[in-house]
Amino acid sequence: MNNNVYILEDRSVLYINGKDAKGFLQNLISNDIEKVTENSSCFASLLTPQGKFLYEFILLKHKTGYLIDCEKSQSEDFFNQLNLYKIRSKVEILNLSNEFVVANLSYEKFLSIEGAKDVEGFTLKFREDPIVLDPRNKNLGARLIINLEKLYLSLKKLELKDDNINNYYDLSHKLGIVPKNLNKLKNKLFGIECNFEELNGIDFKKGCYVGQENTARIKLKDKLSKRLLPIEIIDGQLDEDEKIYNNDVEIGKVLINQEYPYALIKYLDKNFTKDQIYKSKNGSFKIFIPNWLKI
Repeated sequence: MNNNVYILEDRSVLYINGKDAKGFLQNLISNDIEKVTENSSCFASLLTPQGKFLYEFILLKHKTGYLIDCEKSQSEDFFNQLNLYKIRSKVEILNLSNEFVVANLSYEKFLSIEGAKDVEGFTLKFREDPIVLDPRNKNLGARLIINLEKLYLSLKKLELKDDNINNYYDLSHKLGIVPKNLNKLKNKLFGIECNFEELNGIDFKKGCYVGQENTARIKLKDKLSKRLLPIEIIDGQLDEDEKIYNNDVEIGKVLINQEYPYALIKYLDKNFTKDQIYKSKNGSFKIFIPNWLKI
């Protein structure tokens, strides 16, 4: 069994509490807050009114409110954005990043914990702290959100050993799920182009939320022609916003260029071929389609 654990120091934890917390979130996020219970968590995003990507996060029920697991580089802006939407809502928004930490354990280890179920988003408590099987893709493992003071005792009780976080990034990138540098996507593509539907992050049956109109229109009118896809660099390097060509036709643009690169690709274009070697200004690369993305 894989007993490795990754301490995700690049993640932050926010907490939303108060009488109106549930309705407040339901009116904002791309997923349905009704899915979030003591035993079920969800992946969701906050979009612009035009449906463009702003923030993504994992949402868990905790005590009388909701924990939000988000990327640390986005957390301050996300926190401020939530407060802008707050207006007269009776909610309290807290940044608990100095007190709470996110740790990732393997899928196999999660299933070995008493009470675990093989269901994406399934959530259980270990010593009162939530562990959720990643709602995007169970192969990413499970996430433990815990007070920093309790972390190492819980890891000891779970017989977990700390591993290099880059191994988690590698796994996420190989699965085709963006592990970091989310700010490089901000306002550059629609949420639905981020594959949020396939990652269980959009609910097309819920009521209105910020960006819902364009998201629904793209889906219902079959207007989705571009997707965010991972890049495998063969040699050299990529430049951010560098355009990608094949047969002298532009088929996409690099959005994340460093470490774990991604591009927005016109995947329906006849000039796009997966796993083909493409040339950049300073190197060569392949674009691959994750197994879970059936296109």
